Amino acid sequence: MIRYHAECTLRKSTKRIFYGKCLDEGFRTLYTVVEVRQNLSGYVPERKFAMSVYQVKKTPGDTEWFRHDRFGMFIHWGLYALPARHEWVKNHERTPEEVYDRYFRYFDPDLFDAREWARQAKAAGMKYAVLTTKHHEGFCLFDSKYTDYKATNTPAGRDLVREFVDAFRAEGLKIGFYYSLIDWHHPDFPIDPNHPRRDDPDAEQQNVGRDMKRYAQYMRDQVTELLTGYGKIDILWFDFSYPDMTMPGKPWMKGKGKDDWEAEKLIALARSLQPGIMIDNRTGIEQDLWTPEQYQPQTWLTDDDGQLVTWEACQTFSGSWGYYRDEMSWKSPEMLIQMLVTTVSLGGNLLLNVGPTARGYFDHRATEALAAIGDWMKYCGRSIYGCTMADPEFTAPSGCRLTQSEDGKRLYVHLFQYPYAFLELKGFAGKVEYAQFLHDGSEVRFTEGKVEHFGDGLSSSDDLLVLSLPAIKPPVEVPVIELFLK
Repeated sequence: MIRYHAECTLRKSTKRIFYGKCLDEGFRTLYTVVEVRQNLSGYVPERKFAMSVYQVKKTPGDTEWFRHDRFGMFIHWGLYALPARHEWVKNHERTPEEVYDRYFRYFDPDLFDAREWARQAKAAGMKYAVLTTKHHEGFCLFDSKYTDYKATNTPAGRDLVREFVDAFRAEGLKIGFYYSLIDWHHPDFPIDPNHPRRDDPDAEQQNVGRDMKRYAQYMRDQVTELLTGYGKIDILWFDFSYPDMTMPGKPWMKGKGKDDWEAEKLIALARSLQPGIMIDNRTGIEQDLWTPEQYQPQTWLTDDDGQLVTWEACQTFSGSWGYYRDEMSWKSPEMLIQMLVTTVSLGGNLLLNVGPTARGYFDHRATEALAAIGDWMKYCGRSIYGCTMADPEFTAPSGCRLTQSEDGKRLYVHLFQYPYAFLELKGFAGKVEYAQFLHDGSEVRFTEGKVEHFGDGLSSSDDLLVLSLPAIKPPVEVPVIELFLK
């Protein structure tokens, strides 16, 4: 159940308390506490501000900072940057180990500068970053003592996770580690329907002797290294479970889930080493973070009991996560900004991915996209940080998205479709003290009750607020109007 606390005072004589409730959007029960004075005819509510009306499910990790910061960078980097045709290239092309090993031998990111990555992330308005310490290929960017398949044994010759942590922390960003539960290189990881060797004629024979329990211990050993060797880690992003996956004609070949990962032990270990760390749900055990991928949710995510949860949409600039040289499906800056706004307008975070090149830098398309987002966030970030879904009393007009500051004092109208001359906000009359464009602080004049214009067909109603807009869209990707509420 979500409780909605909105204090009101009424301009009349002696007061008494009553409680009212209403239903909103099917899954919310809203409770309003109102001070009511006797002789109620003609009263006008005066709003007092409290924190956000939405109560989010409590989980073991510290999620408060996360829901405030709203915007982070995902970084997918590994050996797959060399073939540069998808991070799952080893799976897609069924690449044998001896062939894929050439990428290990030639991994030499001579232009890698973690400080430049961190500067670009900060300039884009991102507040935290999550790096793939190990992806499904099994290659580790850190100097693990439990494997030789790591960056320190390549021409790179150093711990790349260390450089990432130091650089991003120096820029004031919080630190997240992605760790793949899957490992296509480890000799104890059983061949399954996702494994590159799944179609080999002797796959079943190759699988003999592989020990999932030994592999689960390997994961715990590496997670211990990651959570004890790099200071405070804010997010642990496991990926992923697929217990129901099967392979036609091969009944011995099955997917993997929480029991295979020994997820309870893994999570308990992580929490013992880093109290307060946020952990996602992809081990198959519900934790702190729900993570829709490559999809734009249309409502605030809930758990099975209908409680609002902490959630983060993970999205890419294009279609793949790792560097893909020839991919041409890159999203426009406008679309990326709209994705960020829409996510926050539904109470979520956006984790936006970059796939660095094999030489270790962000390619020009990623750099240009980050710069464009940064230009917008420089002037409009106030509508993102510390904001959430607008109070239920406010409904966005067509072509717009709303966010609201957590203290309830400011409402932000994001203009996805720039209207001609007027923006009509039904239900807003009597609630707005002042309005301005956020990017430059210029006043936006408004009237109430009707559109002040000549001619026929003009809208009018008692609860209507009408903003008067310039004919030409301001020079920002997504203009934002900041409404100061009474």
